[in-house]
Amino acid sequence: MESPPRRRARPLLRGALAAVVVLGGTAYGSSGAHRAAGPVSSSSAPASGSASPPAGEEASVERVARPTVDRDAVLARAMRAVDVPDGARVSVGVLDLASGESATFGEGSFDTASVVKVDILAALLLRAQDEGRRLTPTERADAAAMIEHSDNASASRLWRAIGAAAGLDAANERFGLTDTEGGDGMLWGLTRTTAADRLRLLRQVFGEESELEAASRAYVRTLMGRIAQGQHWGVSAAADGSGWALKNGWLPRTATGLWDVNSVGRVMSGGRELLVAVLSDGDTTQGRGISLVEAAAVAAVSVFAGDDAPSE
Repeated sequence: MESPPRRRARPLLRGALAAVVVLGGTAYGSSGAHRAAGPVSSSSAPASGSASPPAGEEASVERVARPTVDRDAVLARAMRAVDVPDGARVSVGVLDLASGESATFGEGSFDTASVVKVDILAALLLRAQDEGRRLTPTERADAAAMIEHSDNASASRLWRAIGAAAGLDAANERFGLTDTEGGDGMLWGLTRTTAADRLRLLRQVFGEESELEAASRAYVRTLMGRIAQGQHWGVSAAADGSGWALKNGWLPRTATGLWDVNSVGRVMSGGRELLVAVLSDGDTTQGRGISLVEAAAVAAVSVFAGDDAPSE
């Protein structure tokens, strides 16, 4: 399903993105800079010379609403700086785990390629939970190869184990995914999905409220943090240092010669834990697709730049 990855290309994000981020910070500022004033208690002593409200009446106090940020609009502006080649499509989503705020850009569904392997493992773990058992040694070996090395033979065995598309769709329904449909037969890489659904699945893995038990979530996170050296690209381009866990997918289409290139995962940036999903198709080469995905990931993370990072 996948061919060996090529040498990572530089992201296509231009200097204009820096201006977008600065503009976004100027327009919205940090959350602390616009902190709403606390309500004035009706029991507070009146200022000298002021009259107290009549008995039985409460002082009228107008609450100051905290300004809200249109994250979708901020992401749309950031994506203007991303060079999307003619004929290519890209969709991206980002979610801040602490606040639950999210933003998405781009419409339509995309082939998953190998990012569906996270779904396959999540569905396998959910089935094992329902059966009150742990994964077998063989299942664990296949899971590790499938996620860490993107091994297709392992993915095909586990695809059959979960009941192929029907089993995947049933698990995804429980995970709250609404726009993902399993591929026909053994074509798991042609599962269709959206960036918003990728964020929903990532939240099942990295969030606390999940159909997956804590041990299952930790297992998936561990494997996504051990991706083979040659696959350290994609959403990791938006992380601070090595603070990332991901799964990439790449698929050349025989009919057109064009590429599907995707990346999903968790990144640490500016003290925030962010879930990022980027889907693309119509890329002329894998390298160009990687550059597009990485630029979109950087743009997505910039949505929260300038905000106060959550305190410990």
